This record gives sequence, structure tokens and C-alpha cells, in this order.
Amino acid sequence: MQAEGLNVLSCFDGLSGGQLALKKAGIKVNTYYASEIDKYAIAVARYNFPDTCHLGDVRKIDTSRLPQIDLMLAGSPCTDLSFAGKQKGLVEGEQSSLFFDWWNLVQELKPKYIFLENVRMRREYKDKISKTLGFEPVAINSSLVSAQSRYRLYWFGVRVGNKYIDMPINQPKDKGIVLRHILETQSDNSTETHATPKQIGTAVDIRGYDIIKRVYHPDGKSPTLTTMTGGHREPKIVCGAYRGRYYKDGVRQDQFGSVAGKTKQMLELRKDGKTNTITTVQKDNVLAKDEVYWRKLTVLECERLQTVPDGYTEFGMFHRKYPDISMSNEIKPVSNSQRYKMLGNGWTIDVIAHIMEGLR
Repeated sequence: MQAEGLNVLSCFDGLSGGQLALKKAGIKVNTYYASEIDKYAIAVARYNFPDTCHLGDVRKIDTSRLPQIDLMLAGSPCTDLSFAGKQKGLVEGEQSSLFFDWWNLVQELKPKYIFLENVRMRREYKDKISKTLGFEPVAINSSLVSAQSRYRLYWFGVRVGNKYIDMPINQPKDKGIVLRHILETQSDNSTETHATPKQIGTAVDIRGYDIIKRVYHPDGKSPTLTTMTGGHREPKIVCGAYRGRYYKDGVRQDQFGSVAGKTKQMLELRKDGKTNTITTVQKDNVLAKDEVYWRKLTVLECERLQTVPDGYTEFGMFHRKYPDISMSNEIKPVSNSQRYKMLGNGWTIDVIAHIMEGLR
């Protein structure tokens, strides 16, 4: 690593989790260039890291104006690759093809280090990415450092000659963090309408377990989220998701082909003290008390699940056209819907920081 710090180019920068991770890992950055098109994510990045050089669309970067780049980061769009997505694969003209735009920049700029994050995907897609980069990824579940189950693939490479080889990535130590560690004691969702068991139908967890199983801390030493004090049982708080399901004679039918018009939204509960993967769709993560829907996760809780600092996404520095350039920046609150979206699209910072420590 250069004594004066790294020049970094982060493509699909989002809320600038790359800067958060590098800072947390103690990696000095000289100049951080960010390519992003979402105005809300850009505004949050500008508010928290005002020295960021924003370059806009990854397909329109003028590389002639860039210095030697030492590290290129990317979390390329996953909609076409994810098992939960459209399953189109790496196809020209689709969002997933932006990966190749990033790779073309890598070939042109020849940074010493490259880093790519993406979702769990079909082997043929993963193999295509790995063949392009020249090395295999390492899979890490964010549950090791967070109360969120988020399985992701990470490619981290160093340039040797005209190719890249993988940098060592060790699994993070399990911090034993569970849902109760990140919940707000008071939330802003108290006015929500609560569903009843009749409204949500039969609650069956994703792995097929029944809903009466207790929730235990990952170290197996003590029950989590359920206590017995003086004969009074505290409400058991777990995380779940609404899924379209169709059961016949107690057997799921929706996974065996088309059952159009027969599926119903049902609450499925986790049993490991973690949340599901944070996405841009809030029904993928809801809280339940005693197996009954209680409320959705708050934005602050989602920040904690992504190990983003509390309140990081609350404000943004927005650009506006104004005759007096000194007044062209306006600090405004960011709507909850946009905060949920950027967090769902973002990285688990502590995982990235753990990997970036390899640059020391």
C-alpha cells in the first residue's frame, strides 16, 4: 500500500459502503472516486464523505481524467443473477451486463487490487465471472458479524503480471450477534395495523419447522428472545417474511410448478435469532411477537443489520441548480423508503472491512 494512501474507484458505489469499510479497516485513502446514478445514495455519500469525487454512470467515465487507480471496488447489480431474481444471467443489455462494463474499466486502468461482491447464484453464472476475473470467490454469511443472514460471494484479487490472482480471505469470527442486540426499544411503527393469526394463515418457517420451536443463541448456552421470570413469559420476538405459499394436505405445492391463483401470503418465521437478508422489499423482513405479525424493521435496525453507523442514511447533501454556487448544496432528510432501498442494495460493512484488512 502506498504511504500516502490508495486511489480508489468504487463502481455502483451506493451509499459508499466502500469508504465506510476502508475507514473501519484502517486503510488510508488518498482520493475516492465513486460511480453511482441513484441521487439519494449519492446525496447520502456526499453528506457523510464530502470529499468524494462523483463520476456518475459507470458507462460514461472519462478515464483520461483519472490518476493511477490502486483499488477498484464493485457490487454489480444482481437482479438477473439472484435465485430470487429474474435468472437471466450475464446477458448483454440487461443490468447484469454492467459487470462487463466494470471489467472493461479494470482492463483499461489496471489497478493493483480488485474487489467484487455479488449474490449466491447458479454455478454457470459464478463460473463465468470467475473465469473472467481469473480466480474463485469466497462465500461469507453476514450472520457471523451481524444479526442478519446474508450469504454473499466475494472476489478479492491482486494483479500479478497481466492477470489477477486471489487474495486470501479468512472467515470472520462469529460475534454471536442476534436479533435482540439490534432492536430499538421504541420504534416509530406503533401505529401499524397488526395482523391476526387468522389473517396471515398458517405460519411455517422456511425450513419447514413448526412454529413452537424455541429460539436459542448461536453459542447454544442460553435461550434468546424468550425468558421466564417469576412465572411470566416475555413475548418471543423473531423475524419472518411474507411468502406466497400454497399448501395441500400439509405439503407445499408452489415449489412443484404453476399454482397460479392458489398461493396465499403467509408469515414464515426464522428460528435462529437472525433476520432474513435485508432487501428493498419490506415484506421480506418483519418482526413477530409470539408467532403473530408485530411490525416491520425500522430503518435504524436495518442500518445496524448492515453494520452501518446509526443514522448514517438519515440526511443527504443534494445538489440543486442555483446562481450562487456557494448555495448549490442543500442538506435534507432522506425518506424512509429511499433509506430502506439503499440499505437493501448495500454491503454489510463489517464483512467488507474484514476483507479489506488484507490490504495492510
